[in-house]
Order: sequence, then C-alpha cells, then structure tokens
Amino acid sequence: MQSPSFSSATNLCQSSTIDRHLCADIPAPTSPVTAHTQPPLPACAEPPTSAAARGPSFLAGPDPVTAPDSCTMADRDGGLPVSQSVSQPPSPRTVRRPFAMNRHHSSSEHDERTPLLGAPPKSRVRMQTGATTPRIPHLSRNQSYAGSARGSRNHNRHGSWGSRLISALSERRGSMSESKGSIFPDERVWYDQFTSTDWVHDTIADSHRVKALRSRKDFWGRVRVAFDGSQGWILSALSGFVVALIAYTVDVSESTVFDYKDGYCARAWYLDEKVSILTPTVQHGQADLLTPEQKCCPRGACEDWKSWSQAFDYHPFGEKWTDFSIYLLCVIGFSCLSCWITLWTKTVVPSAYRLTTLDENLAAERVPLLADDVHSDDNVSPRQQRDPERESPPMVYYSAAGSGVAEVRVILSGFVLHGFLGFKTLVIKMVALILSVSSGLSLGKEGPFVHMATCVGNIACRLFTKYDRNDAKRREVLSAAAAAGVAVAFGAPLGGVLFGLEEVAYFFPAKTLFRTFFCCIIAALSLKFLNPYGTHKIVMFEIRYLVDWEYFELLSFVFVGILGGAIGALFIKASKYWAHSFRRIGVIKAYPILEVFLVAVTTGLMSYWNGLTKLSVAKLLLSLASPCDDSTDGSKDDLGLCPSSVNDIPPILLTLFVAFLIKGFLTIITFGIKVPAGIYIPSMVVGGLLGRIIGHLVQWLVLVAPGWAIFGNCATASDGTCIQPGVYGLIAAGATMCGVTRLSVTLAVILFELTGSLDYVLPFSLAVLVAKWTADAIEPNSIYDLLTSMNSYPFLDNKHKPVFTGDLADIVPRVRRERVIDITNSPIVPATSLRAKLETLHRAGELDGGLPIVRQDVLVGLIPAPDLEYALDQLVDEQTSLCLMDRVPSIDEDEEDEPDPTDFTRYIDPAPVTLDVRSPLDLVYECFVKLGLRYICVSRDGKYAGLVHKKTFVKYMRELEESES
Repeated sequence: MQSPSFSSATNLCQSSTIDRHLCADIPAPTSPVTAHTQPPLPACAEPPTSAAARGPSFLAGPDPVTAPDSCTMADRDGGLPVSQSVSQPPSPRTVRRPFAMNRHHSSSEHDERTPLLGAPPKSRVRMQTGATTPRIPHLSRNQSYAGSARGSRNHNRHGSWGSRLISALSERRGSMSESKGSIFPDERVWYDQFTSTDWVHDTIADSHRVKALRSRKDFWGRVRVAFDGSQGWILSALSGFVVALIAYTVDVSESTVFDYKDGYCARAWYLDEKVSILTPTVQHGQADLLTPEQKCCPRGACEDWKSWSQAFDYHPFGEKWTDFSIYLLCVIGFSCLSCWITLWTKTVVPSAYRLTTLDENLAAERVPLLADDVHSDDNVSPRQQRDPERESPPMVYYSAAGSGVAEVRVILSGFVLHGFLGFKTLVIKMVALILSVSSGLSLGKEGPFVHMATCVGNIACRLFTKYDRNDAKRREVLSAAAAAGVAVAFGAPLGGVLFGLEEVAYFFPAKTLFRTFFCCIIAALSLKFLNPYGTHKIVMFEIRYLVDWEYFELLSFVFVGILGGAIGALFIKASKYWAHSFRRIGVIKAYPILEVFLVAVTTGLMSYWNGLTKLSVAKLLLSLASPCDDSTDGSKDDLGLCPSSVNDIPPILLTLFVAFLIKGFLTIITFGIKVPAGIYIPSMVVGGLLGRIIGHLVQWLVLVAPGWAIFGNCATASDGTCIQPGVYGLIAAGATMCGVTRLSVTLAVILFELTGSLDYVLPFSLAVLVAKWTADAIEPNSIYDLLTSMNSYPFLDNKHKPVFTGDLADIVPRVRRERVIDITNSPIVPATSLRAKLETLHRAGELDGGLPIVRQDVLVGLIPAPDLEYALDQLVDEQTSLCLMDRVPSIDEDEEDEPDPTDFTRYIDPAPVTLDVRSPLDLVYECFVKLGLRYICVSRDGKYAGLVHKKTFVKYMRELEESES
C-alpha cells in the first residue's frame, strides 16, 4: 500500500503547475534518486574504468566486486580527445556526449575531455548525478538494478520518496539557487570531430538559461543579470588587448630576425633603433623603409653595422658571395625550422569523416519504405561492398599551417575542427610565423593574425560558462576576435569590422556587429600604446598623396582594376594546378619539409640579386605605393623608382617587370606550403608591381605627348608630377587582392585607412568593383572556396546561392532498413540493434546524423546520433538491454520474464523539421542556411520518405556547380 506522501507527490506530478522536467527525472518510490535533492552517492572502491579500457560494449558487464551499480551508472569519461595529435575513428564506447547535470551533487571526477574547437583545458571537474538513462517506473515490475541507483546500500537513509519530492518542490518554488545548474536538461557541451553545431539546440538551451536567470527579481538577481550581460563585453575587450599584444610581439620579432640575413648591429644586436629617431621618413610613419644600416646608425654612417662579410675574415669566393651564402642559409634555416615547428600540429582524420565518403545515391529511384530487397546486391551500400585496400586514405591537416582564414570561416559556419583554435596551435603558430616571415619567403602575416586572434577568442570563452558551454554563443566572440585580427594586421579597425561581416561571420546580427566594433577599437588602441613600429601609428605604413587625380585617369583606373582582377583569378587557377600536380608527387606529399626546403632555395636564389624582391613584402608594398613628390625623402631614391627625366622610365619599367615575374612565380609556389603564411600582402605586392608599371607608362605618355587635349592641365607640368605611379600601385594592389579573396567593401575601407585621404576613395572603390566583376567571370571561386573544396569541408556558402531547378525528391536518398528505427510492432528495441544502426551512421561519416523513428511508415520522432550514443553508453549490459522508444501506458502482466526496458524517450525529438518531397530545393537551402539544421526529414503524402543530411546537400551543390562549369 502506498504511503500518504507518495500519493500526494503523485498528485503533484499530475498537476499542470509542476515543471515536467522536475517530475520526469524522479524514479519510483523505492529509488533513492530525486530531481534536485539527491544525496551523494557512496564512494567507489575503485575509480570508474574508462570506456576505452573496457573494450567492446558486449564485454562491459558490471563487476559485482569492483564496480557496484552506484559506480557503473556514473557518467564516465567520454568525448573525442583532441589533445592527441591523431584523431581516431569513433569507438562505440569511447565517444560520448555528456549532458549538463545538476551541480548540487557532491561527488565529482576529473574530466580530461577537450572543449569544442580548443586545446585540452587543465583537469576539469565534471559533476556526477543520477542523470543516467532512466527507467519507466510504471513499467517496472521486477525493477532491474541496471541503470538505476537501487544498488546503493545507503538508499534507506534518504527518506521517503514523497518527502523528497516535497522538499524538491519547495526548493523549486523558492529563490533560484546556484546548485540547480542548467534548466535545459539536454545541454550538450562536447562535439565530435568533423561534425556540425546544433544551432537549434544551443539556441533553445540559452533561452532556458536566460529565463532561469531572470526569474530572480531581488537585488542580487539583478546583479547576476547585469554581470551576465557584461560577459560578452569583457571577453571582447580582453580578446582585443591580447590580440594587439600578440601582433606587437610578432611585428617586433620578425622585423629584428629578418635583418639577420644581412648582418647584425654591433652595439644593439636586437636593432631596437626605430623609436623617434631624427629621420624624416620615420616621422612620416614609414620606418619600415629604413635599411638595417639606417636602423643601427640613425644619424649617418657608422661602424656599428656589420655585414656578414665584415664579420668573417675568410672569403674564398669574395665578400659578395659570402654575404649571399649566409643569406641563403638563413632563408633555408628559418623556413625549415618554421616548417618543423608547424608539423607538430599534425592531425589525422579518418576517411570516414570526409565529405567525399558520403555514398548515398542522390539520383536513386524511390523504393517502398523498408523494402524487402533493401539488402540485395544492387541496393547494398557501397561501404558494405568496398574493399579495404581501396579505401581512401585518411586526411591529414596541420592546424598551424597556412593562413587559417578558410578554416576560421568554416568553423564560424558551425563546423567542428578539434584543436584548431587551441592554445597549442596559438603558441606554435606565433613562433613559426615569426620564422616564416623573417625567412623572406613570399608570404604575409595578416592572414595568420586572423587565425591567432580567433584562437584568443576561443581560449577567452573558457572564462565564462555562458560561452564555454554554448557553441552558438561562442561564435559571437570568435567573430569579434577574427575582426580584431584584421584590425591589428592593417591598422584598420573599420576594415576589421567589415571583414568580419563580409568574409568570416556566418550569422552576424546587430548585437554582434557592435561588439565586433568594440573589440576592434580596443585592439587598435592597445596597439597604438604598444607602438610596435616606433612611429606611434597603428598602421604598418602611412601614405599621403599631395596631388589629386585627373579625370582622364579614370580610364586608367578601370584598366588597372581589370588587370588586377584577372591576375587574382589566374593566381587561383595556378595555385590549384600546382597543388594538383607538384604536390601530388609521392615524396613531396610524404615529406612536407622537403617542399619547404626547395621553395626556400628557389626564393633565396631568385630574390637576392634583385633589389626589390630582396625586401620584405611589407617594405616592398610600401615602396611601390609611395609617392615621388617628397623631396625630403631620400630613401626612395635608393630603390630607383622615382624618375628624374623621361629617359629614366624605361630602366624602371624593366626592373619592375622582372620583379613582377619573380614575385608572381614565388607567390604561386609558396602558397600552400606547411608554414604559417598569409596571401593578403603577397597578392598586393604582385598587383602593386603591375600597377606601378602602368603608372610609369601613363607618366611616360604624358611626358612624350604633352599636347594631347585629353591630358588637360596635366600637360603644363613638364616633370610629369601630376601622375602619381604610387597611386596606380596601391590601386592595383587592392584590385589584385580583391581578385584573390573577393573582398570588396572591406578592401576599399582598408585602402582608405592606409592613405587617410578621401580624394582617392572613388578610384579605390571603382577599381575594386571592376576587379571583382572580372575575377568572377574568370574564376567563380575565391581562394578560400578553393581551400574549402580541396579539404572537403562541408561548408554551405550563404553568400552565393546557386540556381536550383529541382525539388527535394532529386536529392533524398533511398530509405534503408539500417537507418530507420521501426516501432510498428513494438516500441521496445534491443540495444544491440540500435548500436548497429549507430555504427552504420559512423561509417558513413554522419557522426552528427540521426535515426528517424517510424510507426506504420509514419514519422513519429527522431533520435540524434550523438544522443543515442550517449544513451547507449549509459547502459550497464548493452548485450541484453532493451530500449523504450515511445511512451506506452502499461505492459502485460504475463510477460514476467521480459527485462525492464530503459527509457530513451527523453533523447527523442518528437517534432523534427520535415519537408514534403515536393518542396523546392530553394526552400531546403534556406532551411539549412537560416536555421542551421543538421538534417531534414522528408515525407510523401504523410509517410516517411527519407532523410537529407547537410553533408549530402553540400555534396549535391558541389556536383551541381561542377556540372554547370
């Protein structure tokens, strides 16, 4: 007979005023577990053995001596470890996703799993509760101990079930307590490698969190709400300052190490002589034009600067060859050392994760649901017929290599790359970037700044649970940090904001826009106070044009934009050809450092003998964009780019053309090697060389034909100073970068912030506009699209929507028995059957997929694969366990021998997003892009007709684009 307390508690649970989440987790009267007042579980004699050590699931039975039930039901260590350098295929028992649990429980264990996108944190503590897979009390007659707390010997001390429920209800109705944790019971924190973020789930979880936070109306409740709202601003300010500090360290270090290739300063080996010296160039914000000798001897000639030929007395082949030998050794040494450090971030991804392994027949004929011939030879999945020797090799990527902008863009779209934004990657990339830029290779540091800034934002998110445990909220901070990287790279905070809006951010609401602006301003102010260039300027170089442009030059600017866009598009095609030809050679593919060595030797041999190509890319770009109307600036004459008469122009054109060929070739072979490398400044240098050539050609034409009416007032200037070749160089630099990256408004603003002049905003904008049109006509994809496609990232572009002519029936795969949970005959399914279906999804690379649940061909729910995996991992004896996939009122009393089923209904989505098979593909595209869905269920006349995964849709879009091109 039931006690009065039990009867009253049962009535309370049936009342509509009681939170359903509270009553759902309360077990039967004999169970010692309650929703919010569960006492500590008894300590285990032995720590719980990890899932990986127990082996396969069917061997993981309970041990009556060393593993009591109170221990086996605890949430064991899980998640995909990313501290390892190799990502292993998901094991049925080693990959699991915990849920947010009640923090009121006192028992804990150290959690060594890794947070989303980042490097492993220091030993975290994960609270344990009774959040194991629940049993249905009204279905239990023999009440199996598996998966419950009934094995605890101290359960009688906890009082009656009714008293515990009343206590829990009184605590619920009181003031909000810290121990309640997340109101949303299924808050997931960990995501598997190469999976997608569950945007819908994270949004709902944050809504529950905010609702619980605002439920407290007293003073401290308002303080908590205010602090919660300020966390985003705190992280933005912290990220901006740290990003500026990293930029300062890299700028100062690489400038110092770069000069070691030519010699050293005897009195100041660190060459720290760039602060407010009495040089007009420095006062104009152009300190980077100073040679190493000028930095060491700011007041004129001195003996403190020592070239390597002066440092060594023995010169078997002459002093010039001694300097060249040391220069070449430094280029090779710095490059190979940078590559060696970068290779520490190697990560191997199994081929099952890749987008190209999706083997669904997108044009398959429609077959009846659960057809009998689904396992015939014609319909068997190719992965069940594949030969292991013919399987595609695993994908290898190095998180510190390249610029990282393409990967950051993919991550912000909701894709998961473990370890790519971790602390280890940040440190390694910063050190390797200093060496790679100092080596003199044709690469830049601006792209890696974006990656490192995003790493800073990801690491900073660990300070607050609001961002650390919610991946959708985390990406707000990541977007702001990525924009701050551009702000410190170019000294352009407005350009950084537009970069985040135009390029990397996938979802960019107004709140994120203003927070991004705040982060960029903090980064720019911090960089100004740090003063890395010794000029008290935040820009790398500042250019002032004293002469306005003429109207007839508009045609020249349009022509420069066309050439810049064409060069950028051709660079993408050349890079793709080089990657598919030279880098496919076996020895080059197996030993990335060999390619770096060959590129370094080629760079040293070709760059040393040319005065322009020997400069760093930043100094060369400044030289190309600088005007020739400043008589006090004698440093430009050292490069010979300012003609004094018409006869000086042809030699300058020849020098610029040779440098253009050398830099163009070196940039093509350098892009993609395994060192931190950006493409922004190198592409601008190539375009600047071409633009300077066109500028001098126009200048020569004005000087040789001053009487032409089209020249107007410019003909009166006999020296040709009305034409500024530097303007053409800067315009062509922006146009070429636009052709490579397809940035438009961002580039125009960056160029404006570099010059600080409104007079040339129109020429910059016009050239960028024409360059984008030209580049799109030659090569539709940007350099980031190329990298995304080559790495098989399932990135769904939200800026370029293709033209669809079909409907959902064209892409929905056929229904397979191993991908559907049929509960027509019984809602109880064996756990072994669910595990087999789950492994089918894993082998297909759909770790973030789902299994639809049907009854009589009607969709009644869907259980996500990560949730199913977590639920199965909580079972003590998976081999004999049964799982309840739908609520039922009772079980026949005659079935006494049947084991009690484990309730899986709490993990089931009863209303997955479903579209009819006749829905247009434009609607499917909008659902995936705007809602951030992982998959869409498909129905036909109310019957289940299949499921379309996001990766399947992305693959279809790529095949559609390839067929059209």
